Amino acid sequence: MIGDEARRRPPTAQQFVLAELRRAITTGRLRPGAPIRQDALAEELQVSRVPLREALKTLQGEGLVRYEAHRGYFVETLSLDDLREVYRIRELLEEEAVRRAVARLDDDGLARLEAAQLDVERAAAAGDVLAMATANRVFHMTLFDAAGMPRLSRLIRTLWDATDAYRSMYYGDGGNRERVVTEHRATLDALRRRSADDAVATLDVHRAHAVAELEGLLGP
Repeated sequence: MIGDEARRRPPTAQQFVLAELRRAITTGRLRPGAPIRQDALAEELQVSRVPLREALKTLQGEGLVRYEAHRGYFVETLSLDDLREVYRIRELLEEEAVRRAVARLDDDGLARLEAAQLDVERAAAAGDVLAMATANRVFHMTLFDAAGMPRLSRLIRTLWDATDAYRSMYYGDGGNRERVVTEHRATLDALRRRSADDAVATLDVHRAHAVAELEGLLGP
């Protein structure tokens, strides 16, 4: 009963603002380095400055935005070194999660992954960057959560949060969307065969392609 009530309860103003800011960052409406105009946002979202400030503090703690004295908030910008470091740490942690997940993966878990992949493919075909980013995250986190190590899953989510602002840059290209679909299918094939080695290998390639593409977009 409590769960049903919680699902029906409207979000608080802070939750609403936080979701809208995440959406703006993930879709590329607010790009890395962009200033966050609080007055304009508060007017657009029809909220006071209080929930907006609280939402910004939350995003600052997650590394998605930064605060500069006398200038305000900006969408965080990662250097190439930062980006490479995040993906390298992800590689180390996600390998552990995948290997443990494969050992525990049952038919229900596999079905959830397949359902998430269908959502990825629909969004990719429609060119819907936000829907694809959301579905892609569900696909990966469903796999990592199957490891049964909630602390590990939380660490991985934090690393993903740090690069949310770059998702639209990657998914905005049709070729990249097709590549993601293909790489997910290869990962699912490995998981169906319960091959941890192959699943880890396909996900290593998956991350490497993202890093290489973002290096081309971000760096000289």
